[in-house]
This record gives sequence, structure tokens and C-alpha cells, in this order.
Amino acid sequence: MLGSRRSRRRLTTALAGLGLFVTGAALQVTTTATPAHAATTHRVLFDDGHAEEAGNADWIISTSKPDPLAQDSSPSSETDWTGALSSWGVALQKTGDYSLKTATSALTYGGSSTTDLSNFDTLVLPEPNTLFTTAEKTAIMTFVQNGGGLFMISDHTGADRNSDGYDAVEILNDLMTNNSVDSTDPFGFSIDSLDISSGYPAAISDSSNAVLNGAFGTVTKSLIADGTTATLKPADNANVKGLVYRSGYSGNTGAFFATSTFGSGRVAFWGDSSPIDDGTGQSGNTLYDGWNDTGATNAALALNATAWLAGDGSTGGGGGGGGGTCTAAQLVGNPGFESGNTTWTASSGVITNSSSEAARTGSYKAWLDGYGSAHTDTLSQSVTIPSGCSATLSFYLHIDTAETTTSTAYDKLTVTAGSTTLATYSNLNAASGYVLKSFDVSSLAGTTATIKFSGVEGSTLQTSFVIDDTALNVS
Repeated sequence: MLGSRRSRRRLTTALAGLGLFVTGAALQVTTTATPAHAATTHRVLFDDGHAEEAGNADWIISTSKPDPLAQDSSPSSETDWTGALSSWGVALQKTGDYSLKTATSALTYGGSSTTDLSNFDTLVLPEPNTLFTTAEKTAIMTFVQNGGGLFMISDHTGADRNSDGYDAVEILNDLMTNNSVDSTDPFGFSIDSLDISSGYPAAISDSSNAVLNGAFGTVTKSLIADGTTATLKPADNANVKGLVYRSGYSGNTGAFFATSTFGSGRVAFWGDSSPIDDGTGQSGNTLYDGWNDTGATNAALALNATAWLAGDGSTGGGGGGGGGTCTAAQLVGNPGFESGNTTWTASSGVITNSSSEAARTGSYKAWLDGYGSAHTDTLSQSVTIPSGCSATLSFYLHIDTAETTTSTAYDKLTVTAGSTTLATYSNLNAASGYVLKSFDVSSLAGTTATIKFSGVEGSTLQTSFVIDDTALNVS
């Protein structure tokens, strides 16, 4: 063993945790948890200029337009904003990574309006019920072609909520086939004229897809309650990809959720508005809570897709729109702890130069637990991993213990990156010297992830978890 414990603590400098830790869970990037704050604010525009509130529809994030913050500047629950999409909006707002607005007039690109598309990264069209004008279609298509994200949400054929002769199926198909930018099936799919009464369309198996396995959780199923699907045409756009399919369908037919690219931009399609309905909204509307449907993972799908469209995630769609090259780098700040308690957030005394436990290199290391009494120590740092990168987390770990059992894990160290638990070590893993640990965390590319070590010690007999020479290398 490298050392033993007990006189250790507080004989060294009592170092308080000051770093970038996001309070609470290992990484705030799971389904309903709040993701860690990213370096870039993603600007999302929700359309409400095309009868999105007609009939029983209430497809708005807030009644305050264009800025929902005027209704509540710091919403903590979806009822703090009024609208059937308030759960979606509040979930994004709470991350601190998104700036949300609502458009109530004609969509433009390259104009002076505060809701001009040039001011945004993503446009959400939540079941539009009036046709886009020629100028609007040009604006939308140019926006996507130049790198914008487009989220098209349809409903079933015949869902003409304002009785003007057009439903969302016809309106979105018209956008894709009757515009001045590219009318030759630019996204590689068409929306089917169907009314599918019910079902739980299932997600394909693709662990690398950022929409299905993103910062907001894993998508398994969605909900269809009078909706439609799309027919994919990969011969027209090789990047089109079905992610969620109606039961009994696969390949190019029955795609309930699909992604694609156009120019430098990204596109997502969802075949029903029911999954984004959170069941609350303005008085007089009959709404249903599809957002929290226990048989589906609609919130994760909506939020992951929004993040992907805005540029997060290295994969998705057909693999285009937002990937790119990666500059090799080591991303962890103060990786060997030689600068003391900077960059990291740690429990008092964790980052130390105590001679009771030797550092692997230099003088400092992170020493968790070792008290011989019930105790918890944590060590964490948030790191932004660029999109398109392969990423590897590594660190050297030494464990020594006074426990004599060969079968019971009384004291444990849990290592997490993002929402993923990478490993759990215990007193049973004690050994002399440091051992290199290495993990592939490429799935976190395009997110700000918190790397966290949590040591929990039992009531008697010490176990020390000592960490040194950390790294998060991307290439």
C-alpha cells in the first residue's frame, strides 16, 4: 500500500471546492434533469404565425411573445409559462443553454426583425395550419441551407384546425416541394396523407445517434394519437434517416420520426403533435399530456432533437450537418492537481499535498475518503467536448484499505461522465501503486459534461481512493 489514513485530513490545507461543478447529479444532462451550462447559447424560434393556436391547438411555449421570459424570467415548472408546449420551453430554459423566442408574424431571413431567422439556430414549426407564402418558403429553405435547424411537426391528414382547406401534411409537403430554393425533394422524404389513430412507434437501435441517445436521455418509444408518418427517399437525399417507426414498418416506409440534412443545415420531422402536448395551456382548449406519457419517451426525443438541430451532438440525421474535424487536445483543467484547488470542485481537503498518501507525479493528488467512519467525498469538473470528436477519459487510481473482507464492498468510489456511470471501485479493488483507468466517452461529444468522482465510506475501517494525472483527450 502507498499509505494509510487517519492523521491525514485537516493537517493539510483545508481547500474548499471552487470549480465548475453543477450542483446535484453526476451530470445534469439526463431526461428531465437540467444539463450543465454549455459555452454556446442555442437560439430557438418557435413559430406562432400560422394558426398554431387554432381550434384546440395551443402550440406555444408561452402567451408572452416574442419573449417568454416576460411571463416568468426564471421558470421552475411548466406551469410558470402558459401553453401546451410550455414543458418543452421550460426544460430548455432551465438548462441555461438556450435563448427562446416566438414568431407571430411572417418568417423572414436576412431582415431587421428581432425574430428574423438570421438571429436563430433552429426554427420549430409545431403543426402549422396556414400555407407559408412564397417569400416565407424561400426564407425557411435558405435558412436551413445556410446551416439552420428545422423542426417540422405534423399531424394527421384532415387536421384542418382553422378550416382554411389546408392541414399540416399539405402545408409541410408544400414547403418541401414548392419553393424557389430547391423543390426536388431536398430533404429526401414526403409526409404521408394518413390518420393513424393510436400506437407507440419504437426507436431503432443506434447507440451513436445523438437524437436517440442525447444529453436529455435515451429514446425508446414515441406516441401516436391521430398522426401520420413519412416515406423516405434516400435516392434523393442519402442523409435521410428514420429514427422511430410505426409498428410493423421499417426502412423507407412508416417513419414516425426522421432526420435529414440540407446544405449546411439539419432537419427533423415528427408525425404527430400529440407527443409535444403537455396537457396544459390556455383556458378553453382541450389538451392531452403526451409529453409525460409513461409509455413513451417524448420529452427526451423533443429535447435531444432540439439540441441536435441547434448543433449539439456529433452524429444524427444521416451523419451530416454539424459534424466536422476535431482538433486534438487535452481538455481537463489542472489535470494533476498541482495548482491546488482550482478548476475542480471538491469536498474540503480532497485536493491535497499530504505526505500520508503519495502523489503519482508532483506533490498534489485528489484523496477521497480514508476516515474509517461514515463519510462522502466528491470531486468534479465540467468539460465541453467539441462535436465530431472522439474522446477518452483517463486517470490513475490507487486504493488502499484497512478492510479485511474479500467479499463485501463496504466503501465505494463511483466514476461518472455525463449521465453514464463509467465504473464503481471498492475496498475489494485495493492494490499497491497506481493503476491507469481509461474510458471511451465519445458519446458526449457536442455536450458540456461533468466528470465526477464520488467516494462513499462505511462506518468503520478506512478505504482511501487516491486519484492523480487525469486527462480527457479528444481527437
